[in-house]
Amino acid sequence: MQEAMIEKAKQLLADGTVNRVIGWKRGEFAYDITPAVFRNAEELEADFVYDDFTAANVSKYLVKESAKEGKILAFLKPCDTYSFNQLTKEHRVVRDNVYIVGIPSEGKLDIEKIKAKGISGVLSVERDGDTLKIETVYGTETMPVSEAISTKCLSCKSKKHVVYDELIGEDGDVIASDRFDMVEKLENMTAKERYEFWREQLSKCIRCNACRNVCPACTCEKCVFDNPNSGVENKAASDSFEENMFHIIRAFHVAGRCTDCGECSRVCPQNIPLHLLNRKFIKDINSLYGEYQAGEDTTSKAPLTNYTFDDCEASIVHERGVE
Repeated sequence: MQEAMIEKAKQLLADGTVNRVIGWKRGEFAYDITPAVFRNAEELEADFVYDDFTAANVSKYLVKESAKEGKILAFLKPCDTYSFNQLTKEHRVVRDNVYIVGIPSEGKLDIEKIKAKGISGVLSVERDGDTLKIETVYGTETMPVSEAISTKCLSCKSKKHVVYDELIGEDGDVIASDRFDMVEKLENMTAKERYEFWREQLSKCIRCNACRNVCPACTCEKCVFDNPNSGVENKAASDSFEENMFHIIRAFHVAGRCTDCGECSRVCPQNIPLHLLNRKFIKDINSLYGEYQAGEDTTSKAPLTNYTFDDCEASIVHERGVE
């Protein structure tokens, strides 16, 4: 797949369709992959990579990149295309300045899950059927692929691209996912149990802002948490209330717009399951207003911004049609 992507990128650069490419490059370690922009064939040959650790959603980077001169080629996985569509709907990306090549994704790996098995000094990771072959400075280790799959990919909602200019490989289908199972488990807890669960999780927060910075739905020019006039500008949580407030306010800000890409939990250095907050909102929106998937298209209005007389307003009791 990587070679096919490089060849496609070189072709589109050569014929002038695009003047740059956004993809991924490897950092210091084999699993240290980061989004990057490539401007010529030489850069692509030297640094472009697409493998089991290219989990990063590049859609958010297109907010700034699509505003630049010329067209940029973006390789988007199925989950990424939902984020791109949502950004298009919100007029945050310039669709005409992005050439999208859809690429398949079979589920990315999480290096932290590999390290949690006591495997350190990782040099390379390869799939061999259902087994991972892991070369380390201490020798060769193995583990089941299923135990290293990224959390965001374990409950994938779709293998189908919702926007593209062309595809590499076959397109997939929307999946009957079990992504709300953990939300239901939390709903079935007592209020005290839920509070204790989230206090335990949110108390780990070091306010690095990685979740906010990576989130495709967080594209404000200036975040309220960076505004010194807001009263909530903190670089670190001042108390347990502030720890709760930051994440709950952020979840409210993306409600109805979150595509459930899972980037917030993927980048969290404290492994806080932040995606569960967003999924609770998604589940409630589906229940109260009907099935809705943010980013599925670029024209429909989100339930929370589209008032109708059939809207569920649980806190308002009245009889319609009565003069």
